[in-house]
Amino acid sequence: MKKRKIKKKIKSKFKGSLTSITMLILMTDVPAQVVGVRALGKVDKAEYERVLLPEFERVVRQFGEINFLFVLETNVSNITLGAWMDDIKAGLKHFTKWRRIAIVTDQTAIKKITGFVGAFIPGEAHGYPISDIELAKSWVSAPKTALNK
Repeated sequence: MKKRKIKKKIKSKFKGSLTSITMLILMTDVPAQVVGVRALGKVDKAEYERVLLPEFERVVRQFGEINFLFVLETNVSNITLGAWMDDIKAGLKHFTKWRRIAIVTDQTAIKKITGFVGAFIPGEAHGYPISDIELAKSWVSAPKTALNK
């Protein structure tokens, strides 16, 4: 009888849309010098601080630069103002450390903004559709060469 109650509670907790669940998931299929994250559902300030900020600090400490792969699988409106503010603060704090930023999404406005933002950071930024996620991983993970240092 107790098992049924527990199962029922778990099922009811996850009913409804994915946007009611706060989630940034670190990707494990990228090299250590890349911060890879998938955004699903709602992304708030606490989630950003818990998942992303420590990873940015880790790669700067370990590699001296940031290569960032952001897979946006939720609507941009599901990212709270607090999370965006933390993003801006992290961007400014590590301004000279950004090497490559790949934004993977099927939201065309975000891909366009990525190109615009790329003009204002010392590194490179590219937008990719979800279908090109492997290409984005390859690009953001590529080692420095004499031509792209």
